Amino acid sequence: MTQVEFLNIVMPFKDKVFRLAKRLLISTEEAEDATQEILLKLWNNKKKIAEYKNIEAFSMTMTKNFCLDKLKSKQAQNLKIVHSNYHDTKASLQKQVEVSDSLNWVAKIIEELPEQQRLIIQLRDIEAYEFDEIAKMLDMNQTAIRVNLSRARKLIREKLTNTHNYGIK
Repeated sequence: MTQVEFLNIVMPFKDKVFRLAKRLLISTEEAEDATQEILLKLWNNKKKIAEYKNIEAFSMTMTKNFCLDKLKSKQAQNLKIVHSNYHDTKASLQKQVEVSDSLNWVAKIIEELPEQQRLIIQLRDIEAYEFDEIAKMLDMNQTAIRVNLSRARKLIREKLTNTHNYGIK
């Protein structure tokens, strides 16, 4: 596999790898490092990855495993929490504040979800993977994924509703 072929295969989903790493590691710098590490591993094993039918799903599984290993390691104590803000230049300032606040609450609620639900929300609702792809990545059946996704969404909805109705969770 040439460098150009490799880039044509890997580059379309490198942003998804980064977003999953960022969701798991929180720190932008750590997510960038993880993404670079995954791409390097793919490059070093480019002869083997040609055998896989779905390199993107394989890469996402690698990313998940790499990030979870990183979180379990002693380096996890050094991770810096970085929040990103949503900016909508077309909306009014009040609307921008409301949207930003809601997005921050949703991100916070997602971070409090159990790990499996957090991963499923990330892969399905943010990365837009199909259920069969998520099932392969997480080594779960589709029914369990649908149940976890439903529970996660319900929990997010309830906590966000409580936050908006009462001000503080």
